[in-house]
Amino acid sequence: MTAYAFSFPGLNGGMINLADYAGKPVLVVNTASFCGYTNQFGALAKLAEKYRARGLVVIGVPSNDFGAQEPGGPKEIAATAGEYAVKFPLTEKTVVKGANAHRFYKWAVSERPGQTPSWNFHKYLIGRDGHIAAVFSTQTTPDDTKVIAAIERELAE
Repeated sequence: MTAYAFSFPGLNGGMINLADYAGKPVLVVNTASFCGYTNQFGALAKLAEKYRARGLVVIGVPSNDFGAQEPGGPKEIAATAGEYAVKFPLTEKTVVKGANAHRFYKWAVSERPGQTPSWNFHKYLIGRDGHIAAVFSTQTTPDDTKVIAAIERELAE
């Protein structure tokens, strides 16, 4: 099974089907509006813009799982993302840990045991083959050289 088997309801309706991005690297990031790391939205927006033409897709997955830092609904989530010029797709608020986690996150645990989200802004880079190519912790910013190098590797393949 690959990441392409999963879909998320979109923040403003519709579905975000990972299969639509088959063959492209996809950075999946669980987000929160009231977190000390919320400013990573800005770096994610720049990353998405910089690499979009080469095929990178960034998907934000708002979650209230860590510190209840995503308490709002779609309008509030969209407003926060808008403050950072986010244009990449956002899912509806999603559970990313535990027994009720979204199926994508349960799959990610099986792909990368021990590399599960422990806070907001955890990053999974899905490779062109649909498997997890790299995992980055909350503390690793989207513009970190490790993240950029992993994205560049995937784009070069």
